[in-house]
Amino acid sequence: MKSYLIRSKTAYFVRGSLKILYCAGMWDPFLDLMYRGGWTMWPLLMLSGVSVSLSLERMWFFLRNNHPGRLGRVDRLGTLLRRGGSSEARELAQSDTSVYGDTAFRLLGEADPRHVCTDADAVAAIEAQRPRLERFLPTLSTIITAAPMLGILGTVLGIISAFELLSMLSGNAAPLDQAKLSRGIAEALISTAAGLTVAMVTLFPYNAFRAQVDRSLSRLEAVAAAAVQGASVEAKGRRTRQVAAARTPVASPVLHSPHGDDSDNQSDQAVRGPDRAQ
Repeated sequence: MKSYLIRSKTAYFVRGSLKILYCAGMWDPFLDLMYRGGWTMWPLLMLSGVSVSLSLERMWFFLRNNHPGRLGRVDRLGTLLRRGGSSEARELAQSDTSVYGDTAFRLLGEADPRHVCTDADAVAAIEAQRPRLERFLPTLSTIITAAPMLGILGTVLGIISAFELLSMLSGNAAPLDQAKLSRGIAEALISTAAGLTVAMVTLFPYNAFRAQVDRSLSRLEAVAAAAVQGASVEAKGRRTRQVAAARTPVASPVLHSPHGDDSDNQSDQAVRGPDRAQ
């Protein structure tokens, strides 16, 4: 499903870009540039489409998770967790669809409200969010490395074609075809420039996304630490209540016989009987 979405986004971007070029009257210059740059220009065009599509997706993701309003909710969630307010924190985390709300909900226990958070649970909850934060970043890193390599490949092929032309004409008296020679040199330069452009266009968003990942992980660690601290506070509170309940004296009930009054009257009469006889 993810690969299908990536392909659809890339195809949509490429079609939109080509349509803009056609409507702006730049279709013919674009095709001429692609022809003069050699066959490596087409893989570079595909890489540029993938790069822009994934960069837009990551930008939307981090804007949705790290906007100021969301960070305010994260601070409130951390305060509730730190104070031991698990019920209020669970309600707030359940209504939050970001990585922070999902992490807090995991730490508080999805199915068992009496779940006690531990350090192992905190590490597991943070690592569960790492794939969402680092999604598509390896692909962008690969594009940053592969685009200049494709440009260098086009450079090498262009220089090879230029030297082949020179070697063919060196033994002949025919004049040098400057158009063919310039075509080989242009292929070398254009492909190099295209590869560097694609790499730089991808590099700046990649570094920004990597910084957002580091900040998000730091916030997740703060939420996890607050949950562990709140769990210890709740555990101490429960132990204190149990100790107080154990130390409270319980009054033992006084058991009375159903015939207690009659027996007392009989004993009194037995004592007073001899006295009356005297």
